Amino acid sequence: MLLGMRASRTLIPTLKETPAEAEVASHVLLLRAGFIRRVAGGLYTWLPLGLRVMRKIEMIVREELDRFGAQEIQMPVVQPAELWRESGRWDVMGAELLRMRDRHERDYAMGPTHEEVVTDLVRRTVDSYKEIPLNVYQIQTKFRDEIRPRFGLLRAREFLMKDAYSFHLGEESLERTYRDMYDAYTAILTRIGVDFRVVEADSGTIGDGESHEFQVLAESGEDLMAYCPDSGYAANVEKAEALAPELSDESPNPIEKVETPGVRTIADVASFLGLESARCVKTLIVRGDQVPFVALVLRGDHELNETKAGRLDAVAAPVTFAGDEEVRAATGCSVGSIGPVGLDLPVYADRSAAAAVNCICGANEEGFHLTGVNQSRDFPDARVVDIRNVVEGDPSPDGGGKLAFARGIEVGHIFKLGDKYSVPMRLALQDGAGTEASLIMGCYGLGISRLVAAVAEQCHDDNGIIWPAPIAPFDAHILALDYSRSDVAEVVESLYEECLDAGIDVLLDDRDERPGVKFAESDLLGIPHRITVGVRNLAKGLVEYGRRGESARELLAPAEAVDRIRSG
Repeated sequence: MLLGMRASRTLIPTLKETPAEAEVASHVLLLRAGFIRRVAGGLYTWLPLGLRVMRKIEMIVREELDRFGAQEIQMPVVQPAELWRESGRWDVMGAELLRMRDRHERDYAMGPTHEEVVTDLVRRTVDSYKEIPLNVYQIQTKFRDEIRPRFGLLRAREFLMKDAYSFHLGEESLERTYRDMYDAYTAILTRIGVDFRVVEADSGTIGDGESHEFQVLAESGEDLMAYCPDSGYAANVEKAEALAPELSDESPNPIEKVETPGVRTIADVASFLGLESARCVKTLIVRGDQVPFVALVLRGDHELNETKAGRLDAVAAPVTFAGDEEVRAATGCSVGSIGPVGLDLPVYADRSAAAAVNCICGANEEGFHLTGVNQSRDFPDARVVDIRNVVEGDPSPDGGGKLAFARGIEVGHIFKLGDKYSVPMRLALQDGAGTEASLIMGCYGLGISRLVAAVAEQCHDDNGIIWPAPIAPFDAHILALDYSRSDVAEVVESLYEECLDAGIDVLLDDRDERPGVKFAESDLLGIPHRITVGVRNLAKGLVEYGRRGESARELLAPAEAVDRIRSG
């Protein structure tokens, strides 16, 4: 990688004003600093400084994956539809999969991921169990047709991703590689220098086994994590288990029907009866898998976790709520009056709702509710399951304390795929005993371009980005406040050459611009070390040194500047 650049000869189109389309800090700053430019919704051109950041991340990724034995390959961006039809995902992926046809009317897709292609590769090239386990990766452009691309690189349609895939003949082998990739991702993010958490996650449509997300902490993050400050537990809210509450010693009351005219919502019921919403239960009607409709019962102060509900055998995935007319036809009443008692539908009750004593619910009759309802007595056939979102203060599933919440940006996700792709695509080998077995797989994704934005989202202040040193576009920024003067130019050029000789990436601002402009743009670019050469200090035989993000400044002899950069 080129070590030195001059600002006068480098494309760095900085902006003074915030672009109208920018929504979050990383988007604003990457545009203003001239790292990227928008082409269309969710599509960006990478400019020289932005590309340098991305390439440095790629270098770290390659070094760590190679260290753990992964092998780099390159697969095509455009993928034939027949592979996706083999796996059964051609229709499952929906509108995010950009489909096209070639001149021969054959179907293709722009690859959002490469499970099918890599499975096909292995079944065509691996002939012996002695070649297994195998772990291959690529750094490749992906395309997902987001319905509403937003937040710049954080929710783009086209993006650069590292995706790896491993193949095994047994669970122990998969587990070893899975832990290696877990450790590799941890090493990558640690080397980059960001604050991150690893959380248990749902596999979604990609996998069907264990999975973990790697989240860069940021207040603007779309993902909400539940974690225990007193233990190592952390999980995406979609995945975090909500434990059953402790049993109450309150005695059950007789069930009673009370008139509640015009009362429909949980808030209205609680207010009308003078009770907390936690004493109410709500019944939601969703489409079923084997039957038309299924009832889901939750405590009034809790929210349905659609990911958990979608995992229930009886519930159609993705979770789809019944319409008003469908609810009336299935239950004989409107949405605000439904309750689980006597309901002629399969009923699934969340653990907290099932544990509630003497609660209130709809009476399946307009204008009435039931009080004194207890699940074990009044709707005992309900299956008790975990279908709610955890809330702050819930007990941690590992018993280590109470849950707290934090927001993050998902930059990596690792999955145990099992035989989800190898069985339908007929990927099998004979093991050492001569028995044919389907290979099991792991999948490991890391968003390279998204990681650039996530770092900028976490590492910035009001003046611009503060790049961690390992991925900064340059190590040092030399500002010549009056380059046209021979004494300034002589010192600046000497410092520039010394940095190059010392292996220090350096950007020299040799432009004919006002000092205020140079300082502002230097802060915006976020390069870790800055050496300022100006007439006033140079008259004393000194230059100024500072670190991005710190207010302190030091005056040094020019001969000391390179050592100061090295010392950090």
